[in-house]
Amino acid sequence: MADRERPLKRILVVRTDRLGDVILTLPMFPLLRRCFPDASIAVLIRRYTAELLEGNPYIDEVLWYDRDDGLVPFREMCAMLRARRFAAAVVVYPRFRLAWLMFRSGIPLRIGTGYRYYSPLFNRKVFEHRKDARRHEVEYNLRLLEEIGCTVPASWKPEFTIVVPDAVRASIDGLLSSLGVASKKIVVLHPGSGGSAREWPLRSFGALARRLADRGFAVLVTGTQDEEQKVRAVVSASGGTALSVAGKCSLKQLAALLQRAKLFVANSTGPLHLAVAMGTPVVGLYPQHTAMSATRWGPYTDKKAVLVPDRPIDCTACIENETECECMASLEVERVFRETINLMERVEGEKRALCDRERGVHAG
Repeated sequence: MADRERPLKRILVVRTDRLGDVILTLPMFPLLRRCFPDASIAVLIRRYTAELLEGNPYIDEVLWYDRDDGLVPFREMCAMLRARRFAAAVVVYPRFRLAWLMFRSGIPLRIGTGYRYYSPLFNRKVFEHRKDARRHEVEYNLRLLEEIGCTVPASWKPEFTIVVPDAVRASIDGLLSSLGVASKKIVVLHPGSGGSAREWPLRSFGALARRLADRGFAVLVTGTQDEEQKVRAVVSASGGTALSVAGKCSLKQLAALLQRAKLFVANSTGPLHLAVAMGTPVVGLYPQHTAMSATRWGPYTDKKAVLVPDRPIDCTACIENETECECMASLEVERVFRETINLMERVEGEKRALCDRERGVHAG
C-alpha cells in the first residue's frame, strides 16, 4: 500500500450528485476502512442523499455541500475543510468548483480525473473516460482509490451498507397494513427516472402491474412527490390493481420497503440501486445509448435481469419525441413480465438450494 510510511489520517470522499451515484460510491468506504483502519473518513454530499449514510459504520463524518438556500458559500466551505486538515480528497464527482475547492482548502493529496480542463488542480490523476462506459460506475469509483494505494483484493465483494433503524421498518409495516397488503408478496414498480434516463412508457408499467396482480402479487408504485402524476397514470393503466405510495416514503423508508419486496422493476434510476443495496432482485430497463448503458449504470448484483431494446446502439429515433421514447416502447410487456417471473423463480430456487446444502452440513 502506498503511503504506508505516512498513513493517511483524514480522508475526504466527494460525491455531490444524485441518489444512484451516491449509492454506487458506497463500496469505497469499507475498502478505505480496510486500507486505512485508523483514519477518519468523511464524505461531502448533498443534504437530500445524506440520510442514506446515517449510521454507516465506515464513515466518521458527513459534510453537507448545500443548505436550504443553495450551495454553502465557497469561502465558508473552504474554511470548514481547512479546519479539518484532510490529508487526501477523492473527488468522485468531478466539477470545477469541487476541484478548486479541494485545491484552495490546501488538501495535500487531491485525486480526480485527468481528462478535464481543471485536472491540473488534482495532483493524482486517473485517465479514464467514463462516458465510454467500458466498465461499471462502481469499478470506476474504486479505481480512484488505487491512487492512494488502496487496491481491491481478488476475493473482495463490493458492500453497499445502508443502516435502516427498527423504527423505520416498523413504519413500513404500518404502511403495508394500511394498504391491506402486509401478508402478500410484493412487487414494486418505479416508472420515473428523474430525467436521468429514457423511460419505459407508463401504459406499459400499468399493463405489467395487471399481469403481476393476476399472478397474486400486490403491486406498489413508487415515486417522489414530483412524480406523483406518473404514478397515478400507472395506477390508472393498471385498472386500479396497483397501489400508489408516491411521496409517502423517506429514503430509508423506501429502503425498508424495497427490502420487503420480492422484486423491483424500474428504468435506470437511483431507487434501482437502492433495491440492489437492500438485497432485492431487480429488473432494469435500459436504453441502448452508450452514456446510459447498463454496462456502466446497470444493477451491480447477480440477482438481476437487464432488458435493452433491440435497436441500433445510440439510436436517435426518439430524441426529439418529448412524450415517449420509441426505442424503450419497443420493449414488450410480455417480455418484461416473463423476465420478472423467471427472475423470482430463479432466486427462490437458489434460496432453496442453499437451505438444502446448509441442512446437509448440519445433519452431517
